[in-house]
Amino acid sequence: MPKYYEDKEEDHRACAGIREDFKACLLQHDCVVKEGKMPSECLKEGHCKALQTSFFECKRSMLDTRSRFRGRKGN
Repeated sequence: MPKYYEDKEEDHRACAGIREDFKACLLQHDCVVKEGKMPSECLKEGHCKALQTSFFECKRSMLDTRSRFRGRKGN
């Protein structure tokens, strides 16, 4: 589920909810917090893989011409 905050501006870009959850997952992961690695390094190690896949599917559905009928994934 996407996290929503009352004091935060709304992001109206496509896939904003998944983007926010993916970013939070990476930045709060032990790989970044405790080990001090870059989020890109943690991605290569396979952390937050489910959210990365969901974000990719959402962005890919923007380019899919069939999405005119089905709607975007992840929204």
